[in-house]
Amino acid sequence: MRVLLLGSGGREHALAHKISQSDKNPVLYCLPGNPGIAEIAEIVDLPMDFEMIKSFIQKTEIDCLIIGPEAPLVDGIVDYFNLHLPNLKVIGPGKLAAQLEGSKSFAKAFMDKFKIPTAAYKVFNTNDLGEAIAYLDTKKAPFVLKADGLAAGKGVLICRSKEEAATELKAMLQQAKFGQAGEKVVIESFLEGIEFSVFVLTDGKNYKILPEAKDYKRAFENDEGLNTGGMGAVSPVPFVTHQLMNKVIQKIVEPTVKGIQHEKMNYKGFLY
Repeated sequence: MRVLLLGSGGREHALAHKISQSDKNPVLYCLPGNPGIAEIAEIVDLPMDFEMIKSFIQKTEIDCLIIGPEAPLVDGIVDYFNLHLPNLKVIGPGKLAAQLEGSKSFAKAFMDKFKIPTAAYKVFNTNDLGEAIAYLDTKKAPFVLKADGLAAGKGVLICRSKEEAATELKAMLQQAKFGQAGEKVVIESFLEGIEFSVFVLTDGKNYKILPEAKDYKRAFENDEGLNTGGMGAVSPVPFVTHQLMNKVIQKIVEPTVKGIQHEKMNYKGFLY
């Protein structure tokens, strides 16, 4: 089997590491990869261009394509290869399904529709700055501001005062702090508690729960910095019991998979 893995981060390094250990002895390629991945896979020096990747897949006779990063998924790479190379096995959600990660307002509306628990929220766009600032008066600090689109894990701000939140809203909605990703902003209620991440492998109908993790997002020691795409993680999570995981499955995982089916989304890949 010949496998092409797209991505260059720690996530792709972990995937490459496990794929390389398969007893099926796959021939593994990675685009664009990183120095760690280069030790276990052949690096492909191509841009993230669908046509060029298609030519490489055809020339190299790739059997399976695995997409790690969110951006090409949101751009429709799965739909593209399902159309142009229908016999290629592709792991990743289609363009519509990828909006669950690519647009926070889309995800919030999905959760509302399928009664999946989520923090109270309201969505504002570039013309709504005054309304957004007024909305802060209806909430208590701290305020959670989220850029709607992809921002490499850095688009969530926790503001400790209304003044700070108003300043950040202006930067996001009128000064393009996060570019196009911040043309819409979701203001959420702040939730207190201990966070952990759940990972699910699904074909859009069936699902398999993978080991959970405790993700440490903030930069610097003692969580003093801004959110990042992840500074480190611990798995398994000591405080996650079977009872708690069953609750997560019942209230979040199963309604999500049923919602994907109901909306006829193409989802063959990982839910996070």
